[in-house]
Parts: sequence; structure tokens; C-alpha cells
Amino acid sequence: MAAKGRKLQAEKLGEYARKRDFEATPEPSARQGAGQKGPPRFVVQEHSARRLHWDLRLERDGVAASWAIPNGIPADPSENRKAVHTEDHPLEYLDFEGDIPAGEYGAGTMRIWDRGTYECHKWEPGKVVFSFAGERLSGRYALFRAGDSAKDWMIHRVDPPATQRDPFPEAVVPMLARLAPLPAKDEGWGVEVKWDGVRAIAYCRPGRLQLQTRNLNDVTAQYPEVRRLSRQLGARDAVLDGELVAFDDEGRPSFARLQQRIHQTSESVVRRRMQSHPVTYVIFDLLYLDGRDLTGEPYRRRRQELEALALDGLSWQTPGYADGHAKELLAASAEQGLEGIVLKRLDSSYAPGKRNGTWLKVKNIGRQEFVIGGWQPGEGRRRGGLGSLLLGYFDREGEGAELRYAGKVGTGFSDRALDELIERLRPLARKSNPFAGRRGPRTANFVEPQLVAEIEFRELTAEGQVRHGSFKGLREDKPAREVVLER
Repeated sequence: MAAKGRKLQAEKLGEYARKRDFEATPEPSARQGAGQKGPPRFVVQEHSARRLHWDLRLERDGVAASWAIPNGIPADPSENRKAVHTEDHPLEYLDFEGDIPAGEYGAGTMRIWDRGTYECHKWEPGKVVFSFAGERLSGRYALFRAGDSAKDWMIHRVDPPATQRDPFPEAVVPMLARLAPLPAKDEGWGVEVKWDGVRAIAYCRPGRLQLQTRNLNDVTAQYPEVRRLSRQLGARDAVLDGELVAFDDEGRPSFARLQQRIHQTSESVVRRRMQSHPVTYVIFDLLYLDGRDLTGEPYRRRRQELEALALDGLSWQTPGYADGHAKELLAASAEQGLEGIVLKRLDSSYAPGKRNGTWLKVKNIGRQEFVIGGWQPGEGRRRGGLGSLLLGYFDREGEGAELRYAGKVGTGFSDRALDELIERLRPLARKSNPFAGRRGPRTANFVEPQLVAEIEFRELTAEGQVRHGSFKGLREDKPAREVVLER
């Protein structure tokens, strides 16, 4: 190599060398050397550091020009993604995999995600156009400056992908199960535990994860422990259906325990509760994967693809299901004190927001949501505070529906729950009775029917009245107007 070329190469690798202690890190030192003969090489390394990202390196003039891409290489021309131009790396880095120790620059695990050669079409100070020829990556791409800083770049796919990709879903309302007795025959049904939690759709893209409840509220910030699921998925795009569940000391789902997480928005409180009341995302369906909309596929096929992902971690899991044996599993769930089971037709497609009868829920105990229409003051120890809640349900969904009185519930409250309920109910106070036919105690404190409570009961009368009810918690994942009586 000519002296001038070696000097230029040394200058390019100066920043790389300054940032690293080569006695502490396994990364290759800033050695100078000539590139291999043939087409220039590239590598994409999946870098699980403080934040998961992907490092793209292109062989150029004796070094590996480098960009850190937080959300992976885009597969669709409609999407530009951020690319941070970083220091040049030595060519030996094109083959590097390993663990960079804590405390060192770029600490974390580096693994090769793809590599190969590329064809350079344009290399200018603010724009690079090239075509990948890798094991995973192919197609024409452009890197271009997109900000005031020399580090601010974007990466864009220029040509369409070789195979048509379905658009990434947004605002999916979960499919629902219909309350039913056990079917006479369970052949062709998949049987699962009925999880006592909050339903959530997880939108997973490289380096990102968003959680939405069934009423499309974004609750990602409330459950930070689930975010690391995106690391296990890596560069894959996926949309998952599941339930956010808090387990008690015996390993059973506990909606009461989950109450300590549902309403929290303060970051400091969420962090503390994450330690004292951890939540697990229980995954039971796969709606989209790597450009393929799977909602039209049968449930059996969706589950096969989900299980192939092997999504199990500290704060997420993918429990299996049984093919039939519903009666035995219902009995086993009752013995363990669980709410019940869910049956899903193995040949059923996914119908967002629908309750079409191909998913059934069979319960061991009476339990459902009710709308709070008012409250009565307590007596004795609860004097001056809340004594019972007045419950209701709408006679149908949508505008014009009437709120029917369903009785009251005065047990199941912790002291903290009583304080939180009064705090939530007072701003909703109204003078008139919200129940159709002006049902309910006239001496009650009536409220706007906006809050939804989960109630467990021994009996629901033919008139729709709760008997021996117990409060389990408030629900934030279902609008009040959707609460109808389940029979």
C-alpha cells in the first residue's frame, strides 16, 4: 500500500482507536490492511447494547464505513429509517462477533445478522447508492444525509421487494370469545387457560414494541418489562395477541394484583411496581409476521408459526394449548382456582373485534364487567367513605342504549381500592339517576356511567341482578358503552 494511502487509512481509523481499550475489548485493533480482491464486502451486525440496533458496514478505501441503524434495514420503499453515521472501522470488523464488556464503548453482544458483497452505484459526501448481495439482504438502497449534523443520515430502499409485502397492521381490535357452556363435542377445538388479565396487542418492529389494549389505548409505558420482547424478535416484524397477567405467589393469574399496575402512569411508580408486582405478557396468537398478514390463516397454522418463534423470556411466555379434552381441562382449571378455559376452532380465521362463536369462553365462576352508575356511603368502619357500588350494563352496544340496573356490590375492596375509587368517582358526580326506569337506591350518589368494574358473583338472576358479588378491580381496556350482559 502506498505511503499516502496508509496515512489516510490511519487517519480514518484514529477515532475508532481512541474510543477503545484493546486490552479490555475483543474487538480487532485498528490495523491497516488492503481489502480482498473482488466485489466490496458488507456486513450487518445485530448489536444488543443499551438499545438494540443494527450496524451496517461497507468496505470502502481500506476501511469499513459504518452506520448504526436503530430500527433495522427497511424492506419496503415506503419507509425511510434513521441511520447514524459512526466512525470508520477496520476491515477485520467485517468478520467480528463477540461480547464487548460492560464499561467499554459499545458494551453488549455483537452478532453477524447478514453479510455478503455489494455493488456501489454512487458514493458522494452526502449520498451512497448501492445494491446488497447477501444471504438475507438484496435490492437497491440509498444512504443520504438528512440533518444538520454529519451523523444524521437516513436509509431507504429504492426498488420494490422481490415479494409483495402486506402492510403492517395498525389499530387492531382483538377478536373476542363468546360466553358458552362446553360444546357437546370438542373435536377440532383448541383449549387454553382463560387468563385473568388485560388483553393487549403487541406491535413489534425491529428495536420497537408498542402495546395497545382492546380499546386502542397505548399502555407501552405502563409495562416496560415487556419491551425487551423486541430483542428476542430481533429484526422481525410481528403483531402478537395476548394478555398482560400478574401472577400471585402460587403462580395463579391475579386480577387484583394486576390492579397495582393498570392505573399507574408515573415513571417512578411504574419502575417500583415493576419490581413488586411484575407482569407477564402471555402470548396466544400471531396476526402478522415479516410482511405476511396471517389473520386469514386457520388458528392451528397461526399457532404453529407462533410456537416456532419460541417467545419465552422473563416477562413474556407462549403457553401451549390442548387439542380437545375440554372437560378435563375445565375441571383441572377449577381445581386450581382458575376462572375457566377458552376454546378456539382450530380451522377459524382471526376476526378483529368480532365475537362470532368460533372462540368460546367457559367459566368456573360467574364473572364479568359492569358499569358503575353510582355508589352508597359506608357504615361502621367505612362511615364517610364508600360502602358499595351500584352496577349496571347497557341493553345493547352503541348510541341510544339504556343502562340497566344490576344490583350493588359491597365486598372485595382493599383500603387502597376504596380510596382510589372515591378519587375516580367524585369528578363524575351527577344529580340525576343514570339507570333506565330510575332503578337503584334513591339515596345513592349517582355518577356518569363511564367506569367499568370487574365483578365476581355466585349468581346472576333471570332479571340480570348480581347476587353475592365481589369487586375485583377497575378495567381500563373496555369502553363502558360496550358492556352488555353476558349469558
